[in-house]
Amino acid sequence: MKFNTKTIHGGQEHDKAYGAVMPPIYQTSTYAQTTPGGHKGFEYSRTHNPTRAALERSFASLENGNFGLAFSSGLAAIDAVMKLLQPGDEVISTNDLYGGSYRLFTQIYAKFGIKFHFIGMENADRIEDFVNENTKLIWVETPTNPMLNVIDIKKAASIANKHNILLGVDNTFATPYLQQPLNLGADIVMHSATKYLGGHSDIVMGALVVKDKDLADKLYFIQNASGAICGPQDSFLMLRGIKTLHVRMQRHCENGKAVAHYLNNHPKIEKVYWPGFEHHPNHKVAKAQMSDFGGMISFTTKGNSYEDAIKIVEKLKIFTLAESLGGVESLSGHPASMTHASIPKEEREKTGVVDSLIRLSVGIEDEADLIEDLRQAIG
Repeated sequence: MKFNTKTIHGGQEHDKAYGAVMPPIYQTSTYAQTTPGGHKGFEYSRTHNPTRAALERSFASLENGNFGLAFSSGLAAIDAVMKLLQPGDEVISTNDLYGGSYRLFTQIYAKFGIKFHFIGMENADRIEDFVNENTKLIWVETPTNPMLNVIDIKKAASIANKHNILLGVDNTFATPYLQQPLNLGADIVMHSATKYLGGHSDIVMGALVVKDKDLADKLYFIQNASGAICGPQDSFLMLRGIKTLHVRMQRHCENGKAVAHYLNNHPKIEKVYWPGFEHHPNHKVAKAQMSDFGGMISFTTKGNSYEDAIKIVEKLKIFTLAESLGGVESLSGHPASMTHASIPKEEREKTGVVDSLIRLSVGIEDEADLIEDLRQAIG
């Protein structure tokens, strides 16, 4: 089954009771049993729910995995992965990391004796320099948030496999439409499904997808024991969003390319970060492991002025100033004071997250309107 068909039919079946084409919303916490332990596959909705089960099959199908898990948020999904670890274990992670992931690692799990190494992975060979007998997980974002750095998943997977280490990939920015990490050797794929998978800025959810049954069983146990699951209504909305993922992503990519080139040619813009440019670091890697370059763009103005950046995001009209990304509507953000505020300024600036940086999530509106909005805001 090709990807565009998977978004609509992957892992799905018509409702057995009445033949409903869309999975019904099973808005129930519990299920009748004929005898203790005698049920139809569902007993309590923290453990299993038919609507969530349909969604989890869809997640698995999109990423060419065997097992999917749905969580109450992307961070809840990452939290479940961290619970695979023990005190004394070490994690090698991207230094240009989403602020929420960094906060979870440094302010929650570091307290429990897990050591984190945050390194630049643009040269993936560097990962091996930090591997030791305690290393249990390599955690990769690619493209990264917000600098759009590209990391070679195949090379990271080769290092992980050589040392019997798990490789997890945050695939939120690329989505399975553009990139499928399990096919490249990753063990775990994570999505903040809040973003592109849902696509309409109306759900908060996370996803994990794996191929290995033993790993899946461990994660299912954590999901059930910790209880950070999503409800049936959100599961239904996510299934609906996924059905248009392929057509939305096509437009995100088209508009993203147009906006990136407009900004790159603007006399008041200092630098534009977008993997589609030949001069972008690891452009060749992006071209090899992604089918297109997405709708996420970051840029700085000439003079690198905090005040100029704030004026631009405040003047934008179609690009809404808001947290998050990946919806049908275009959003703008100021990472230093929004998504990455939890990272110390000194650490942020080492990776390029300076006070003048603006991040755009380019939506699916008319390309000309988006460019005109940027023109009037930048001046």
